[in-house]
Amino acid sequence: MEQSDIGLVGLGVMGQNLVLNMNDHGYKVAVYNRTITKVDDFINGTARGTEIVGAHSIEELVGLLKTPRRVMLLVKAGDPVDDFIELLLPFLEQGDIIIDGGNSNYQDTIRRTTYLESKGLLFVGTGVSGGEEGARHGPSLMPGGSTAAWPHIKEIFQSIAAKVDGGTPCCDWVGSDGAGHYVKMTHNGIEYGDMQLISEAYDLLKNLIGLDNQEMQAVFKKWNQGKLDSYLIEITSDILGYKEVGGEYTVDQILDSAGQKGTGKWTAISALEMGIPLTLISESVSSRFLSSLKKERVKAAKILTGPDFNFTGDKESFVHDIHDALYASKIISYAQGYMLMRAAAQEYDWELDFGGIALLWRGGCIIRSAFLGEINKAYTKNPGLDNLLLDDYFKTEIEISQAGWRRVIAKAVEAGLPVPAMSSALAFYDGYRAERLPANLLQAQRDYFGAHTYERIDHPRGKFFHTNWTGSGGNVTSSTYNV
Repeated sequence: MEQSDIGLVGLGVMGQNLVLNMNDHGYKVAVYNRTITKVDDFINGTARGTEIVGAHSIEELVGLLKTPRRVMLLVKAGDPVDDFIELLLPFLEQGDIIIDGGNSNYQDTIRRTTYLESKGLLFVGTGVSGGEEGARHGPSLMPGGSTAAWPHIKEIFQSIAAKVDGGTPCCDWVGSDGAGHYVKMTHNGIEYGDMQLISEAYDLLKNLIGLDNQEMQAVFKKWNQGKLDSYLIEITSDILGYKEVGGEYTVDQILDSAGQKGTGKWTAISALEMGIPLTLISESVSSRFLSSLKKERVKAAKILTGPDFNFTGDKESFVHDIHDALYASKIISYAQGYMLMRAAAQEYDWELDFGGIALLWRGGCIIRSAFLGEINKAYTKNPGLDNLLLDDYFKTEIEISQAGWRRVIAKAVEAGLPVPAMSSALAFYDGYRAERLPANLLQAQRDYFGAHTYERIDHPRGKFFHTNWTGSGGNVTSSTYNV
């Protein structure tokens, strides 16, 4: 029997679709699943008539592969990945490659890369985005890990990836150890932000100015033909128009309690650890937590009051304002996401290509949009760009959008409608452009109660002072603060 190009462990929906994608592109794939019946069902069902071969044990799977052996894991993140690595180790040889295609935490990927390289093996942690459809017809792939592994998987990965701009694959090497999974984590955080912003726009259209589902569907369809052209705007239009057999709109029957897999939370935690103000994505995670308090919210709605409000303005004009608020907030979300990746690159010594990352996200993934092309242009023009907001294109877009953005936030506050992502984005923008913030008072307070010291505007940075504010505090100080 001809040996297989790659092996895959884990025949869930994503695993099966990736295998079929590889088969479509001429690669012979061997598959294994811990529940053996899944292997037989797949081979005799969806994979019937293909070159895909099934294995009933890890040893059999490894024996079916060409060298260097490439084994991809698509199993639940966490302990199952480590468990399968240990099961594979006795049958692998120096130079063989294990690929983790799940949503693993980047810290685990750093650890696994070091561990497997110590044993003479290579490890790749790759982000895979696009859901079931992407896996089947072309995902966005974000591989990182053992750099020596890339030449051995590059052809397969770039063949099966989504293509944009006349055939450019949405897949390239991201960086060493955990870089690939970190970029995927940030992608997911930005996805949280995009979804929250769209949900807030929907709430404003529905509950502030009173559009019905058909009208909102038309609005999102129009938006998808302009600056907001994206997969998430497109599917929102589809969702708003979807009716059940009885004529009810399905979206209106769905419980308003959001779930999550944890990657958005990881992004927010990493931002806190790095000292990056990832305010919009953090608010998006918190908004999901708040939505899950459904029972409490139902009770609170009967007790707590808000303003009486009736919209009396021009609806068409305010729809345009909501568009601008959504677009400006989206710019802030991506600017913050790139701030985080820049900090991580410095922390972990990753050479991230920020313009290239935008291209990885142009197709196949959930946040794919025309907007990403402008991010690529910004970083191609200036790879050392401090912040997307300082790029001429994005600076101009914010200037064009901010009047409507501010009107929307103000009107939402008047109406008592929560817009945590949009409002936190505006607060960040106003804070980022402020030459002086009230943190001077905050530092005085810290020095007053804890002798934490402060810097002065009339002395060079790095020189710290303490004031004996009460006359009885003495001159002993705490350690200097972290900026």
